[in-house]
Amino acid sequence: MDGNGSVSHAFDFVIVGSGAGSMCAALALRAAGKRVVVLEKTGLVGGTTALSGGVMWIPANRFMQDAGIDDSAAQAMAYLDAVVGDRADMPAASRERRRTFVEQAPRMLDFLVAQGLKLRRIPSWPDYYDAPGASVPGRAVVSELFDVRQLGEWRAKLRPGFVPLPAHLDEAMQLPLIKRSGAAKKVLLRVLGRAIADKFTGRARRTAGEALQGQLLHAALKAGVDIRLDTAVSELIVDDGRVRGVVAQIDGKPQRLEAALGVLLSAGGFARNQQMLDRHIPGTSAQWSSTIEADTGEVIAAAQRIGGATVQMSERIGMQIAWPPGSEQMKVKAAMQNDICKPHAIVVDRTGVRFARESSSHPEFSERMLERRDTAVPSWMICDSQYLAKYMLAGTMPGRKKPQAWLDAKFLCSGDTIEALAAACEIDGARLRETIERYNGFVDRGRDEDFGRGDSAYDRWVGDPLSASPDTPSNTLGRIEQGPFYAVALYPGDVGTYGGLLTDSHARVLREDGSAIDGLYATGTSAASVMGHAEPGPGGSIGPALTWAYVAAQHALTHE
Repeated sequence: MDGNGSVSHAFDFVIVGSGAGSMCAALALRAAGKRVVVLEKTGLVGGTTALSGGVMWIPANRFMQDAGIDDSAAQAMAYLDAVVGDRADMPAASRERRRTFVEQAPRMLDFLVAQGLKLRRIPSWPDYYDAPGASVPGRAVVSELFDVRQLGEWRAKLRPGFVPLPAHLDEAMQLPLIKRSGAAKKVLLRVLGRAIADKFTGRARRTAGEALQGQLLHAALKAGVDIRLDTAVSELIVDDGRVRGVVAQIDGKPQRLEAALGVLLSAGGFARNQQMLDRHIPGTSAQWSSTIEADTGEVIAAAQRIGGATVQMSERIGMQIAWPPGSEQMKVKAAMQNDICKPHAIVVDRTGVRFARESSSHPEFSERMLERRDTAVPSWMICDSQYLAKYMLAGTMPGRKKPQAWLDAKFLCSGDTIEALAAACEIDGARLRETIERYNGFVDRGRDEDFGRGDSAYDRWVGDPLSASPDTPSNTLGRIEQGPFYAVALYPGDVGTYGGLLTDSHARVLREDGSAIDGLYATGTSAASVMGHAEPGPGGSIGPALTWAYVAAQHALTHE
């Protein structure tokens, strides 16, 4: 395909998108002295990563070693072999690609640290599956707090995150316990102390994905990366079988940007493209997604037009969500992963039956919802008054008083009895009572005999850290017995798609026949995931996005 438009500039490498992977590749190429341009179609840098927790799943990373935590490439491979496995319908998750990821991810992390990024590990965040090679301390790496004032005029061009406090993620997770925990009160005082210090010093420290993207942007600007906003790519330029650049809309006109070494596609997936969702993941809605509005799949389509193969298109990183009144414009939906797994709550489908382990990871639980879409979309989270008194619900702090708008809009249904609640939700009352009584029996015996809720290390990690006792062995279990009773509708949202362009162990985009398209690379959710149908732990998307970007840069540099 020959692109139209005049030559705007010539570069060594063109990167489409401005998420974490984009900046990592740009840094690697600039470290080798190459001319790099990052093209972002929106007016803000950071993509969906900036809206996220910014967590990276990195096996055998330097921070685990520093803390004396045992991990190795062999352990990580054993875990991925058990969780991801070898499936013909998951070619992007081949064992060869899994091995490359496991070997390169720690090297990528070391490279970022060498570029000046300040990172840390979450002290405790277990892998999602109880399988051989799993890490109970966890492999989660995040950014340290970052003062966005360091960005100067670019501060206004960094996409804002979802946590407005200078709090580490692990600190933020403790804040809902402030009414019941002295340790949580100390955390709150520490966070408030930082906020006050920032006010007096003029700092503006950020956390999570915004901090990660802020650090990457800061490093890229210092390294001399050319970053262009409001620049949408419409075509890939192919000459003699090799991708030589892109055609992009600049100031309303198509212009050619040539790339001597290649092009990296790192511009997100298709979670906001309803037509693509209907084709590949029927029963889902673009409105449920917590990705940015620009996550619409154009670069995937551009690569397909020149022969790029797509695979695993039915896969996604699910996240069960709720829709509080007034939340339609929320950047990040009300994620319910940490709500439904607490004691005194269960999830049922519209027939009043439990169908999954509420304490499973968000991608796994959302997958169970879609498998049962005829009766489980939407589902109902059922809880009692004990729950409301102790735990957060849809982003509100613990306490039985909830916004009146929730009740008026029937977002929060209630009933003095189980049968009254069932009527409000249009569920069979006898069936719901039977389900709750069965669950309460499991609570009394200390084990969920239907789904094993609370059996794994991850299950217990997401439960209530203050509730475990000899009488309640699992901190995810608690009787539903004190009225009034409440219910909230749940939907299978997402934080991104998992299918996309098929790439090899060098991150090169492949054709249907398995041959590589010279000069074209892909990473992030523009590419089909190396994790296949599963997310092994927190950061199972961002960790690989950074890693494959690093791999792509190294390949481009060694194959000039």
